[in-house]
Amino acid sequence: MIDTYLSGKDAMWTGKRPDVFELLGFDFLIDEDFRVWLIEVNTNPYLGVPNDYIAGLLPKMVDDLFEIVIDPIFPPNSAINNSPNDFEVLYTSKNS
Repeated sequence: MIDTYLSGKDAMWTGKRPDVFELLGFDFLIDEDFRVWLIEVNTNPYLGVPNDYIAGLLPKMVDDLFEIVIDPIFPPNSAINNSPNDFEVLYTSKNS
């Protein structure tokens, strides 16, 4: 995922503005031998709720996204939601 991001980051950050982020959607396929294949990367991922699993996952993902990219710039007055999750930053750079 990091290599995919690095290969296209110059095209994504054409404005060179500070404190911006982009949510990318990675589509994977797992074949019969349990090999994982990257199918595509979307710059406008679908954020709909097609099933109960996504209905529970999506709000957590969006909360974590905002915590990672907004809270360092505009710290919240208090911790509103400190629930544990499985999301993490894979790549960050001041020069991105």
